[in-house]
Amino acid sequence: MSSIYKKEPTDYTIIQERNKSIAKNTANNIVSITCDSDSVAGTVSQRACVYCGARVVLNPITDAYHIVHGPIGCASYTWDIRGSLSSHSEIYRNSFSTDIQEKDVIFGGEKKLEAAIAEIIEKNRVNPPKLIFVYATCIIGVIGDDIEAVCKRAEEQYGIRVIPVKSPGFAGNKKDGYKAACNSLMTLMKQSKNLQKVKGINFLGDFNLAGEMWLINNYFREIGIQVVSTFTGDACYDNLIKAPSASLNIVQCAGSMTYLAKQMQKQFEIPFIKISFFGVEDTSESLLKIARHIGDEALIKRAEKFILGIKEKTEKELLYYRKRLHNRRAAIYVGGGFKAISLIKQFNDLGMKIVIVGTQTGKAEDYEEIYKLADEGTMILDDSNPYELEKFIKETGADILVGGVKERPLAYKLGLAFCDHNHERKHPLAGYEGAINFAKEIDESINSPIWSFIKEIDSETEGIEDDVRDIFQEVYNEKIVKLMKV
Repeated sequence: MSSIYKKEPTDYTIIQERNKSIAKNTANNIVSITCDSDSVAGTVSQRACVYCGARVVLNPITDAYHIVHGPIGCASYTWDIRGSLSSHSEIYRNSFSTDIQEKDVIFGGEKKLEAAIAEIIEKNRVNPPKLIFVYATCIIGVIGDDIEAVCKRAEEQYGIRVIPVKSPGFAGNKKDGYKAACNSLMTLMKQSKNLQKVKGINFLGDFNLAGEMWLINNYFREIGIQVVSTFTGDACYDNLIKAPSASLNIVQCAGSMTYLAKQMQKQFEIPFIKISFFGVEDTSESLLKIARHIGDEALIKRAEKFILGIKEKTEKELLYYRKRLHNRRAAIYVGGGFKAISLIKQFNDLGMKIVIVGTQTGKAEDYEEIYKLADEGTMILDDSNPYELEKFIKETGADILVGGVKERPLAYKLGLAFCDHNHERKHPLAGYEGAINFAKEIDESINSPIWSFIKEIDSETEGIEDDVRDIFQEVYNEKIVKLMKV
């Protein structure tokens, strides 16, 4: 075991193969980091699999049926995985599976998939489905079921779109799942590639978490910007097939949707720009950027007027939180580079210090931007694991960790404040309203009196036997419950 581990000054060790994926930001920002590569085997990466990456992109399409061709666990793992809201159908909140068993592995599962598609058609005769996605999972990649052929036969038989998603989990990592999802979306849109162009945008890379897309669309309406299609928050079949008619694509989640934007530019001649609606600075810049790309002088002036009014109100509310959060230390570990960059700007705006920045799927250009924005001495991590996160959180003295569902237990076990910026949250963090919600959550998390109780427990029970420590813990639990009720 010692041959693959490098000893550190602390009690922690780092696997040698991970050294190139960890760096400390320096004054001249001349740092290189290995990224956009497969995880090191055995490190229990925080990343998800290919299938999961594809499912989280496509799942918010509100009227689509999602058939997971694989074991029931795969469907269960991603059931209702996003906090995406709908103004259309609620079909996407269901999860369908072929429930592949040992017998199917031996003799093949194509007939079982055909039966699953037929069952969906049969049970929805009154309101027939318009779109079905069929996901290939790990075991399907092993046994070699031809899901493309099954989907093609189903389309011909039932006269609806049945689209395969090539996402066997072992064939790469989460970002490969994004690509698989984008390829399936391109398959869907090719039927309408000759639509006449309109002066409007497609919104790529927002999934309407907690209704965030509705907030941004309200801004567009105020300014006078037409939205043709959304990918994939609050999306539906009828709107998605109109996407080739747009004159501009805007890309928020660069990790999941840049590939789709490039394909649409190539095949439908739609240019794209990258934007972000996280934080006051990025939201304002993005709205102006879009207005300048598609509008005339009148549209640009409306955008400037709108931004000036709403930004002034937002800044007044943020002053309170800046005073309470000044010089506190933040650790960031999120999925994509675009979100990490926006979070750095938001923390800087609140007067906080960045001590850790990590992503699951960041690219080289993302890390170059992170080096420029982050404070000197900030630890930069690509595709990290819980072991490394714990090490650097303790070393840097972080006050709060911003991450997703997999990082929450780690933060709480370390007695650390936590902010959920993942796809399961139920409150909006995008736009101007989201900037205020974010600052409020950071303040309430960091400045909660519960952390002083936890530190008191740790100091008073250090070195004592477990049974005595449990007695102390019960006493403090009662105090904490009373405090929370107040």
